[in-house]
Amino acid sequence: MALNHESVSCDLTIAIPVYGPPDTLPELLERISTVANRLSFSWEVLLVEDASPWNAWEVLLKLYQEYPVHVRCIQLMRNFGQHNALMCGLRHARGRYIVTMDDDGQHPPEEIPKLLDAMARSGADVVYGVPDRRKHPWWRNLGAWVVIRFFQWALQTRVVPSAFRLLRREVAEAVARYPYHFTHLDGLILWNTDRVVQVEVEHRPRQAGRSGYSFRKLVHLALNVFTNFSLLPLQVASVLGLVAAAGGLLLGMVYLVLWLAGQIAVPGYASTIVAILVLGGLQLLALGVLGEYLGRVHLNLNQRPQYTVRQILPPTTPPNPQTKT
Repeated sequence: MALNHESVSCDLTIAIPVYGPPDTLPELLERISTVANRLSFSWEVLLVEDASPWNAWEVLLKLYQEYPVHVRCIQLMRNFGQHNALMCGLRHARGRYIVTMDDDGQHPPEEIPKLLDAMARSGADVVYGVPDRRKHPWWRNLGAWVVIRFFQWALQTRVVPSAFRLLRREVAEAVARYPYHFTHLDGLILWNTDRVVQVEVEHRPRQAGRSGYSFRKLVHLALNVFTNFSLLPLQVASVLGLVAAAGGLLLGMVYLVLWLAGQIAVPGYASTIVAILVLGGLQLLALGVLGEYLGRVHLNLNQRPQYTVRQILPPTTPPNPQTKT
């Protein structure tokens, strides 16, 4: 499912995946309203509830009643992850420009004009709001640094990805055509355009809850980058196999010469064990990499859903968001 130019009915869509405690959302909506009206933009906020354990849907219903013209809510059937929820948001967006941001208050809406100014000045398709200083615990910053370096290495880019993004609708339309479950929004963006810039923005401490990205999820995110958007793991496994084969052949020739010269009386136990362990480890590594790729191909061929929508508010054609509150 792709976006449709005919569905454009406002200037700005702000897509927010909702998973953590929803206590920050009322204040966030109020600040977004202030910023958007100051810009004289027609706007909408698209809240995608990603099976939050905090019963966030009730809060979203109240926000929808408070902002019936500007707020639209989508509830997913289970937790599909931030990037999959954002894919849902992109497909339902109606704005000429689309901002994605987190629900925890760390991305200030007051920085949205900075993203718009950067896009207007540079003519870029995508603008990333990169934190001037990340207000995360040290272990979370370390994990983010590792994922960013993996991303840059796999996609051969210097872009620093961020969940605070501004996209032109044309890019969102291109990204929304991707149908598979294993999704990484920033990888899809760089597949479709190289007109990407980044600006420094304020990054505030989390107002409620804690990050949904555990160490396991960060590793899963890094695997998504590698296996979906790069052949590097396969290439690394091939190079390691070539190096191991060349080293084994060279070592075999050395031992053959020594044996012909009569300098080896008893075969060495240590060298045999080392060779078995090294070669066995490399073979298992290569099989694991191949298995990861094959498993993802298998799940995609079985059409594992990217996300499943339970309900959408409003259920029918929504009011025109040109009207300001």
